[in-house]
Amino acid sequence: MILYHGSQKIVEQPKYGLGSPNNDYGLGFYCTRELELAKEWACPEVRDGFSNKYELDMTGLSVLNLNSDHYNILNWIALLLKNRIFEKRSPISRQASTYLLDEFLPDLSGADVVCGYRADDSYFAYAKDFLNNTISVSQLAQAMKLGELGEQVVLMSKQSFEQIKFLEYEIADAGIYYTKRAEREERARVAYLHDHGADFALSNDDLFARDILQQRVTNDDPRL
Repeated sequence: MILYHGSQKIVEQPKYGLGSPNNDYGLGFYCTRELELAKEWACPEVRDGFSNKYELDMTGLSVLNLNSDHYNILNWIALLLKNRIFEKRSPISRQASTYLLDEFLPDLSGADVVCGYRADDSYFAYAKDFLNNTISVSQLAQAMKLGELGEQVVLMSKQSFEQIKFLEYEIADAGIYYTKRAEREERARVAYLHDHGADFALSNDDLFARDILQQRVTNDDPRL
């Protein structure tokens, strides 16, 4: 698998155990399969960054894909709740957070590589709206498709770090990619506000956070 890691520095040898534990899926090396996306991620400010290119030997590696049919959107939310810092102002958001962590948190302990959504600012906002009972599960799933914010591939295990090989890097011009990053976020935000204002389509058996709490919905519920 060819992967790219956007950074403010050249990373020739990713180090297992380094980084922040407060990223989406915890401690790991966060990459994407898309060169252009990596260049955007390399420019969180108006300063040139680098897109580091790698080849990952997938032999013997266990992959957990959060976007597969084995998982649902609430598994992703539960992971964010575990690893990211959420401000939970309402009783419903606090109770929903506790319940989702108890019932929907995936076990990543056996995964060498994890694939799933990246919680950029817009995605993070959708998650908070769901926890505050503002949008439903299906509306959240619809919102995740807005703005094409991309997916990430995360190396989690020591074995996966041993099987990644640095190939080359490209400079990410901040004059181009800082703007592209901001525009991508803005497209997602505008699309969300437009669709949310017009009401996302609701199904008859749709679930809000309050419903999940009251009905004690579990991970195998067919409505998810």
